[in-house]
Amino acid sequence: MVSPKYLLSVFYLFIQEIVMTQSQDYISVSPGETVTISCTSSEDIGNALDWFQQKSGQRIKLLIYGATNRYTGVPDRITGSGSGSSYKLTIREVTEDDAANYHCIQRKKFPLTQCYRVIQKPSSVLRN
Repeated sequence: MVSPKYLLSVFYLFIQEIVMTQSQDYISVSPGETVTISCTSSEDIGNALDWFQQKSGQRIKLLIYGATNRYTGVPDRITGSGSGSSYKLTIREVTEDDAANYHCIQRKKFPLTQCYRVIQKPSSVLRN
């Protein structure tokens, strides 16, 4: 007979949540620059990572799936890279239209977990 303590420890392994982290919440860039957003998981998620963009007042939009695959209609200046537990979303030639929340979501294990960063529009410069 299997001990209840053993069953509980095995069950715990299956319900442990994968933690997603990032180094900062906001990134401020100027148009034309390149920005890289990093996302790290607490364990190897085997490329089961997707990147989404959400602009204020709009629905969330899939950009990258499987860590590196660009979704239909996503411009080639947006790329995904990484493997294991370290992933990056790179946006080249940033435009003001890129100002949004960017979510990385792991889908290896339930519950699905995420982290996100916000790319801000550059501050307006007032001239006299």
